[in-house]
Amino acid sequence: MALSNEINGGSVRQTQWDRDAALTTARILLEIKAINFRPEEPYTLTSGWKSPVYIDCRKIIFFPRARAKIVELAVEKIGRHIGYESLDCVVGGETAGIPFAAWIADRMMAPMAYVRKKPKGFGRNAQIEGDVPEGMRSLLVEDLTTDGASKVRFANALRDAGAIVDHTFVVFFYGVFPGAQKTLAEMNVSLHSLCTWWDVLEACSGADYFSESDIHEVRRFLEDPCGWSKAHGGVGSAEEAAALKAKAEG
Repeated sequence: MALSNEINGGSVRQTQWDRDAALTTARILLEIKAINFRPEEPYTLTSGWKSPVYIDCRKIIFFPRARAKIVELAVEKIGRHIGYESLDCVVGGETAGIPFAAWIADRMMAPMAYVRKKPKGFGRNAQIEGDVPEGMRSLLVEDLTTDGASKVRFANALRDAGAIVDHTFVVFFYGVFPGAQKTLAEMNVSLHSLCTWWDVLEACSGADYFSESDIHEVRRFLEDPCGWSKAHGGVGSAEEAAALKAKAEG
């Protein structure tokens, strides 16, 4: 059975397994309280977006059974959508991506390295720790992505070091802010994730994790993230977010 899910204005083809995995992941994240709804006091993300929702995927590392299940689903998703023998190396992004890359690499019996946010020293391997995956088909792993900006930096650093980077995997994709998939697609990098905020909202249905008013406001945000962000003092477009991030880094 094939299903469609609208993300960033594009249609992403999903199987029933993908949907089940997404809801399982969402329920785990809710259970360990990694999901936060705060419409009355919005979060300010590093890219300048205002959001009534926030996720802390780092909490996963504290819960052995939760992380084991999520890694199991991650490896299965990678095998289904990329292929078990289509990757030579797993690379974590500093810092949150490192433990997930290690667990995934261990399950896949693959070499593992990690890429720094900024170069340390000189030369082609200035940002890579472990070993330089030169000529190796490398999977870039992080815990989550909002607008894809950090994936671009990490992928470029890996490619500069000679690695082949066609795929990136995250546990959680915000799936609302514009430009993330387009930016990565322009780099010929495919984004793979287990779940999004829409999946979390579905997992909340019939449960008592959050109040109905909070869920209603979160749905309003998901339906118009740019408008919601701008109305609450944040950036209102991908261009604004990129400009703000460039100014902060420059």
